[in-house]
Amino acid sequence: MARILKIDDDSIELALETLVGGQCVAIPTETVYGLAGDATNGFAVAQIFEIKGRPRFNPLICHVSDIGMGLRHGKMNALAIKLAEKFWPGPLTIVVPAIADSGISQLATAGIATIGLRCPDSPARMLIQRFGGPLAAPSANRSGRVSPTNAQHVAEEFDGLDLLVLDGGPCRIGIESTIVKIEADRLVILRPGSVSFGELETACGVHVEFHASTAIEAPGMMASHYAPDSHVLTNVTDCPHRAALLAFGGASGRDRTKAIAIQNLSPSGDLREAAANLYAMLKLLDAKKARMIAVEPVPREGLGLAINDRLERAATPREAV
Repeated sequence: MARILKIDDDSIELALETLVGGQCVAIPTETVYGLAGDATNGFAVAQIFEIKGRPRFNPLICHVSDIGMGLRHGKMNALAIKLAEKFWPGPLTIVVPAIADSGISQLATAGIATIGLRCPDSPARMLIQRFGGPLAAPSANRSGRVSPTNAQHVAEEFDGLDLLVLDGGPCRIGIESTIVKIEADRLVILRPGSVSFGELETACGVHVEFHASTAIEAPGMMASHYAPDSHVLTNVTDCPHRAALLAFGGASGRDRTKAIAIQNLSPSGDLREAAANLYAMLKLLDAKKARMIAVEPVPREGLGLAINDRLERAATPREAV
């Protein structure tokens, strides 16, 4: 079964030994917990895909300790370096052309010519630094399911699997990183996150737009993703009978009386609080085995764009993908 260990010198040493041996370790980041393996070891990367049941066409983010490590694996131009200097360590993944023969497994990049690089703002960064190379680390859950934001979520998801889980406490951001691709003199957001359009434009002074293609260029772009077992219905103001309710803000003008269970992302309407609570509350409501999880409207601005992105993918039927 999964082993949860608090982060200390002994657990870090054990994690390093495990990674050097080509095995996976679950690690905490500021966004969600990741299932990490040596990005240069094809066996370790294949194990990530196998454990998660992840489609092989869906690339993995490679986590680095600093810009220097990123430069060894991706062609980071002046704009990419400017982004990294502003937002690393932090919840921003930068997609750049991959450097051929840098050692990164082609399985990690799904055989495409680009690579997604991120420097996490968490104890994972120190682990990567001591490991001495990039770690491929998608969210530590079965593919398409709700992402984990604490160590217990990971242990429950992989119950029965011999997996070391480093416990760094609850993730403070709670949703996956913003993914941005550099195309000539513009930035294209492939996946929204806590780094917003406005922050990117202000930092770099270039045009930022949202990805319009259906091609899978980065994690989190599949139509159905982040999904609980219960059906999810979004933008609900009148909760259906016997549904579980994921509320947002105050109750004014909304009927919550028919819900069998309620979790409120943020009673005060704070989007950062909502993001941090999103996955944990979805898991709590899913455990009620309701016929559906009804979700109240969340503003489509700032971090609300990322929250709505995750909710809409959670609501997409898996058979429709």
